[in-house]
Amino acid sequence: MGEQGAALQKYNQELVKCIEQLKIKRQELSYEVEKEEAAKHSLENEMQQLQLKLDGLSTNIKRKKNLLENCDKAIKEAESAFMKILESSQVLLSKVLRESEELEIKDETED
Repeated sequence: MGEQGAALQKYNQELVKCIEQLKIKRQELSYEVEKEEAAKHSLENEMQQLQLKLDGLSTNIKRKKNLLENCDKAIKEAESAFMKILESSQVLLSKVLRESEELEIKDETED
């Protein structure tokens, strides 16, 4: 029975050693999980902040594109109105020149 007791004691020591190694491994894994959870939380916060920035930029881009469209429309309308004024000025100038010539001709014939 002495041999059996010695063998049992040896098995107990190995069992205790294995349990201690498992506890150490568990602590290491627990530390890694906590570290990775902290990194995950940090990335989630960063993603949330980036999403807010992206949403803000998207809103600004949309608003500025609307402003660009309004500017383009105003420019087109102003250019169109200017062309009409220019055409009217040419017509008016032609009319005034004709009338001026007619007045000169009438004035010469009366002399």
